[in-house]
Amino acid sequence: MRVVRLASETDFDGWRAAARALRGEGAAPADVLWTVDGGQASLFPAQAPQASAAGEGGFKVSRAFVDLAGRVALHRSPARFDLLYRLLWRLDATQRLLEIASDPDVALALDMQSQVNRAAHKMKAFVRFREVETAEAGEAFVAWFEPAHRVTEATAPFFVRRFSNMAFSILTPDVCAHWDRQALSFTPGADPADAPAGDDLEAYWRTYYASTFNPARLRTATMVREMPKRYWRNLPEASLIPEMTRAAGDRTTQMVENAPSEPARRIVGAAHRASRDAPFDGAAPTSLEEVAAGVDACRRCPLWRDATQGVAGEGPAQARLMVVGEQPGDQEDLAGRPFVGPAGKVFDRALAAAGVPRGEAYVTNAVKHFKHELRGKRRIHKTPEAPEIEACRWWLDAERRLVRPRVIVAMGATAARAVLGKAAPISKVRGQALQLEDQAQAVVTWHPSYLLRVPDAEAKARAEGQFIEDLKLAWSLADEG
Repeated sequence: MRVVRLASETDFDGWRAAARALRGEGAAPADVLWTVDGGQASLFPAQAPQASAAGEGGFKVSRAFVDLAGRVALHRSPARFDLLYRLLWRLDATQRLLEIASDPDVALALDMQSQVNRAAHKMKAFVRFREVETAEAGEAFVAWFEPAHRVTEATAPFFVRRFSNMAFSILTPDVCAHWDRQALSFTPGADPADAPAGDDLEAYWRTYYASTFNPARLRTATMVREMPKRYWRNLPEASLIPEMTRAAGDRTTQMVENAPSEPARRIVGAAHRASRDAPFDGAAPTSLEEVAAGVDACRRCPLWRDATQGVAGEGPAQARLMVVGEQPGDQEDLAGRPFVGPAGKVFDRALAAAGVPRGEAYVTNAVKHFKHELRGKRRIHKTPEAPEIEACRWWLDAERRLVRPRVIVAMGATAARAVLGKAAPISKVRGQALQLEDQAQAVVTWHPSYLLRVPDAEAKARAEGQFIEDLKLAWSLADEG
């Protein structure tokens, strides 16, 4: 019997090295015992055997298996490492083992992966920070959380990206994560007695939570499934739930019996203006096909007069990532598709360098018709003005409503104005995750055509690197959603 002592409950690297060595020497799963012993410096009581350089035990495994194993290792089941080694052992004979969903080992591993992913999602949703004062960092924020599985170390970078300017600590029974605005560090788990007390903002939050509660839409079973009661004790709003649930029936009856209130005159006026300017007899588009047809027939501003056609966006009907440029160029105007000209080639190369599949992103422009002036036989690009951007926001908002992206990349000043609703200097706001009112996030960056115009080679290389990094940031944010 071979005994493997891992350094910690989440020591996946240790498991991987040991499993590679054991598989290389032909140690069967039944002859291996996996344990966790933080006091042991080595994995084996004797010298560890050497694995073949070809891969895990002399054969290569897929990235899918490595990713699956990394997530399963975070599960609280004491049998997780034994299960993973058993799968690794069997992969030699059955290379496509992970595709057999009916296999008991595969099914169990996939279920563990799903539970770990769900635990990470719940951590992102239910961590509540409370403000504290510290001698080192001054104002800081502390949260107590009890994850269903050991996902704290894997999920902490999400909070760093989301709250990069905020010093915080997340305390859990397994491990504590600390961010001091410069570096992320981890310390041993904490005791529930270390959980911070409530701060002054919680009263305001409970008032807001209660005011947005709609008793007519209460679905208790769905609420408990999505927000399990095990997390309630850490949520300040949870104290309101029992009473609001009890009174939901009476409040619903009262809402039905009350006379409808008159809408504000400002809202009525805005609705009339939207109906007057909108195509399709005032009805908002219900599909991207309707958007494309409406853009081509749009007369909301004069740009249609000199353009060949309107150019709507293209991409999946529901995409995690939406990329917004300025307007169609000469070649886009002729082809009827966004980003197919010189700037489009720069855009495609940057997407590939950032690891973003263009086919998984919805690509569009803030302005849908080509604005230009004639110089001889050439059509020279002209920057859209504020009234033209505002007129075309109706179509961009329709695309956002239908596609429902998690992240929107605004390329250039025109796109930034259309997405953010105000002018924004690119050099000051690029490279950041900006929260939008519809719960999506925005990342502002350079427009590909700007990269074509930068004359200095060093400055051009620097701008291209920033452009690629901004796309990487947007894609990582879209994946986290």
